[in-house]
Amino acid sequence: MPAAEGDTTREPMDGADPGGARRGVLSGAPRDAGQLVSTEVLEILKETGAYLTGHFLLSSGLHSPVYIEKFRLLERPDLAAKALADLAARFRGDRVDVVMGPTTGGIIVAYEVARTLGARAIFAEREGDRRILRRGFTIAPGERVLVVEDVVTTGLSVREVLDVAANAGGTVVGVGVIVDRSGGRADFGVRTERLVRVEFETYDPEECPLCRENVPLVDPGSRRLGPA
Repeated sequence: MPAAEGDTTREPMDGADPGGARRGVLSGAPRDAGQLVSTEVLEILKETGAYLTGHFLLSSGLHSPVYIEKFRLLERPDLAAKALADLAARFRGDRVDVVMGPTTGGIIVAYEVARTLGARAIFAEREGDRRILRRGFTIAPGERVLVVEDVVTTGLSVREVLDVAANAGGTVVGVGVIVDRSGGRADFGVRTERLVRVEFETYDPEECPLCRENVPLVDPGSRRLGPA
């Protein structure tokens, strides 16, 4: 099982060990008055059943003993609102006009963060290999845009949404993420606030100790719907 430990630094987590597995670590942004610390976010994830342990097949093909199922958090408005109010508070002084997220989980995140900030909430939908605005959503040139996402792994969906904002002439003020599990590899080139950064051990299938122990492999499947 991966280790999880609280940390209040913004430095990227290395998390590598000599055996090639990635050791679980947990970090968050420095705490301001009223902000949740990363350990509190982790407890919310565990309370909602979003932080799963077992034996999981990731979209990369690697195996891991940990999986974050975002919808277990998002189906609980009381606890999701607590976490998202903290995320919104980090951008309260940025005069945000529009909060935009990618489908699907990003719709809920954008709505709640926008509600807290008194901004509009919109979402970008996939069309082929890009994302677009539909349903009459628009961004006026110069509008200040905050891009949000629930869980970041590769960062592709966030980058696609950033492209939508840029192409519309919006001014991106930053990116807000509930859980960053990219291992520090998702760099968006703008200010990014993460409630929690989680790294966990991953294994090539032929080297997976869970396979050797005959622990049943679970394919969560959510990532088969498209990259995020």
